Amino acid sequence: MNPAKLLTVVVPSYNSAAYLHRCLDSLVGDGTDVADVEVLIVDDGSWDETPAIGARYAERYPGVVRVVSKPNGGHGSAVNTGVDHAQGLYLKVVDSDDWLDAAAFARLREALRGFAGDPQAPDMVVTNYVYENVDRRRRAAVRYTEALVPGRTVTWDQVGRFRKSQYMLMHSLVYRTGLLRESGLRLPEHTFYVDNLYAFVPLVHVRRLHYLDVDLYRYFIGRSDQSVNETVMISRVDQQLRVNRMMMEHLSAVRSDPRVPRALRRYLLHYVGIVCVVSSMLLIRAGTRDAIAQKDRFWRELRQADEALYWRLRLSVMGQLVNLPGRPGREVSVLAYKAAQRALGFN
Repeated sequence: MNPAKLLTVVVPSYNSAAYLHRCLDSLVGDGTDVADVEVLIVDDGSWDETPAIGARYAERYPGVVRVVSKPNGGHGSAVNTGVDHAQGLYLKVVDSDDWLDAAAFARLREALRGFAGDPQAPDMVVTNYVYENVDRRRRAAVRYTEALVPGRTVTWDQVGRFRKSQYMLMHSLVYRTGLLRESGLRLPEHTFYVDNLYAFVPLVHVRRLHYLDVDLYRYFIGRSDQSVNETVMISRVDQQLRVNRMMMEHLSAVRSDPRVPRALRRYLLHYVGIVCVVSSMLLIRAGTRDAIAQKDRFWRELRQADEALYWRLRLSVMGQLVNLPGRPGREVSVLAYKAAQRALGFN
């Protein structure tokens, strides 16, 4: 690691020419206050202008912007490469079609400078993110003031309860780079939705976390070709289920470890429950007999693998909602899901 670099921002990029300028401009600004920031563009085998755009920014901002090119391996592979090459004390992933708010980014860098050299520095910094919907003027911000105290570094035992629909996405997190390496995290290649693993698996290595209450990350959603578009997610539901199962396997191992704080076990259970609901709703929305059978099989497999975890999830409000019997039950599930979409503004 380069001690002069406080923060590495990893930008996984695959055929991102249409959006990459906006993302990079939000990270380098006018170039006057980012000497301790490293912007690491990971070109994941792009065949459009992405490598050329990255090269121009690296030339314009020497010592700040770097490009690492690799064969295509998917989002997880690009993140792995970014973690391997990062020189900063802390690390944040910013997808190439998203961007950061300039004022909030300055606040984050100021906070990180205050942590440098502190033996009690946080392992993870949490910030807010904002849904920027291509079809809507109204923005929906996700904040954590109910569960986390702004401006304080705390342990897991001091973390409160998250709302039913609320969890910390990759967009919320800044990890200590050394922690990511110590955790041994390696995201699967050629698999979508691995950001859930990134925001989940390393948490057992986090001892101290800090909540910075700023609307930092701008999450651009609503495009028809986007991986989180519902139609696209239904077509890739096998990958969603793969990630879901990996999360449950990790949770099963963690729950039996007495060293894991109770509040962290509670949060991990909460997060897995939400992802199980997403997986189930995608299969319900698919609407085919095979998809419904696949949903039922998913829950049966969970019961066989870890019955205690199954009952914790199955008896929750959300677990019951996605397992209502028959066609009328599935229609109720879909209505509740659409209401949540309208209220929260997600895809």
